[in-house]
Amino acid sequence: LEDYIFHLLMGYADPPPGRELEPNQHYNPYFPGGALSMAPPLFDEQVEYADGTPATVSQMAKDVTEFLTWSSDRNHDQRKRVLFKVIIVVGMAAVLAGVYKRKKWANIKTRKVMYKNRPVPKDI
Repeated sequence: LEDYIFHLLMGYADPPPGRELEPNQHYNPYFPGGALSMAPPLFDEQVEYADGTPATVSQMAKDVTEFLTWSSDRNHDQRKRVLFKVIIVVGMAAVLAGVYKRKKWANIKTRKVMYKNRPVPKDI
């Protein structure tokens, strides 16, 4: 959907040879049928970005597309809450796993294994 909106905003062009349009129609190959009654909504230097980014049509089309995508996501806040809970649970599980590992392996890490030298039998 984002690509369609972006290309629809960027796709205004002169009609190909042999293509006749009604008055007040504009050619856009990304619109079904190619004839669109909406005039091109974006022009260069329509806005002024605070950071000095050039306000080209492609930059503004990308900004509009990203904003519409962001604003249409109704599950964003719920996902943030769930992610926060998941991070807390995984963090607690990691701490518990670390404590369990230290307890389980403590006797193995500190164990000292010694072998007794047995005398070799002389009657062999």
